[in-house]
Amino acid sequence: MISQKAKYAFKALFRLAEQHNGTSLQIEEIASDAGVPRKFLEHILLDLKRKGIVESRRGRAGGYVLVTRPDELTIGAVLRAVDGPIAPLPCISRTAYRRCEDCRDEKTCVVRRLFADTYTATLLLMDGTTLADALAGRTPTEVAREPVPEILTH
Repeated sequence: MISQKAKYAFKALFRLAEQHNGTSLQIEEIASDAGVPRKFLEHILLDLKRKGIVESRRGRAGGYVLVTRPDELTIGAVLRAVDGPIAPLPCISRTAYRRCEDCRDEKTCVVRRLFADTYTATLLLMDGTTLADALAGRTPTEVAREPVPEILTH
């Protein structure tokens, strides 16, 4: 389950991604348009800024702007930036691996085996779907069904 913070982050990022010309948006405008409480949004945007996804600009035309292109920003990357590791078990995490304290043998662990394939499938969908895909109304399943461009298969 994603956090409320992640839901708000996606709403804010969708709003910022709609600014095709790179114009910055004031936090009040993002909060209002996205239906996100301003105070909570301040913390979210600071986290996204630290991760290099957005930047803030000072001055009269200041505000926040998306610096990562929507077609390069994956759903998985946003979730990790906001919520941290997304693996259901630490022993199958690709970014925050650690052995489970109660594990005797990872190779024979039935719990690990039970979640490993499901997690891999989920990762393929989340890391294969971009903000641009979502803005275009394509679901992760639809994106996964799209043929791979010929240039990538050679």
